[in-house]
Amino acid sequence: MTGENLYSLSRLKTQVPKLFGVPSGVEGLDDLFYKVDYINGKVEKSPLGGYPYLGVINITGVADTGKSLMVEQFAVKQASLGYRTMFVTVETPKEFVAQSLMSRAKAMGIDFNSISDNLFIIDAASDHRLREDLDKLLDTMAYGIKTYNIKNTVIDSVTGLFEAKEVMARSIVRKVYNFLKKWYQTALLVSQKRSSSEEMSAEAAGGYGVAHIVDGTIVLYKKLIMSKFESNLYKVPIGSVVRLFRIDGCRMTGHDGRTYVFEITDTGLVRIVSPLEDYIRR
Repeated sequence: MTGENLYSLSRLKTQVPKLFGVPSGVEGLDDLFYKVDYINGKVEKSPLGGYPYLGVINITGVADTGKSLMVEQFAVKQASLGYRTMFVTVETPKEFVAQSLMSRAKAMGIDFNSISDNLFIIDAASDHRLREDLDKLLDTMAYGIKTYNIKNTVIDSVTGLFEAKEVMARSIVRKVYNFLKKWYQTALLVSQKRSSSEEMSAEAAGGYGVAHIVDGTIVLYKKLIMSKFESNLYKVPIGSVVRLFRIDGCRMTGHDGRTYVFEITDTGLVRIVSPLEDYIRR
């Protein structure tokens, strides 16, 4: 027996990455993560200012809940701050992803020409070899990270990597997660929920293969108001859609675990509105 894989905390503490926030580009989101410091004998909590640095965050929900908008806002925001970001598209061909990123930049008041050199797309939607051969995809991602000094990665969606082999979902997600950790990426993984059952749970296609492995999960849900009771409760007309957001968990840092109402603005941006209880009491 050897001790080559046994580490003392005193040895590891010099290698621990600094904890700070990576701006999300989503109004109202960055202060929902927080850090705790021990200062002058007191525990003090303060907003982190974004997703935890080097965190791998899963964003899940049923169709048309704003998942892709959120990760596009993140990519545009990070590019505007000078951080190169890689967008791995598994669902939509690259030309249409580029179009969406351009639209998101306009809505955010950012000149797309000033950030286009900081955005890179890997098109696994059009190339089945990248979609079906995980090692080939990860090799392509590694090349991009090394060559262009990429700091952030988005995968939309990780579900597309195991859509015909859900029994392998956990091993596929684990391999992607370990890769992102090895290359020191702050990453967002979009995953799809099969249906609206267990509305605000983190379970996605592939079971808990995503949520149990990644560092944190954000759940998005849209509730269609179809009864008089719901209309009175949410104070919106019957037929309206109320969109709900919740940080299901994050092992890297503290977070606000309440359910929030969010909206998709008429310019196509996700914006956190308020805690659900405040929304109902308004």
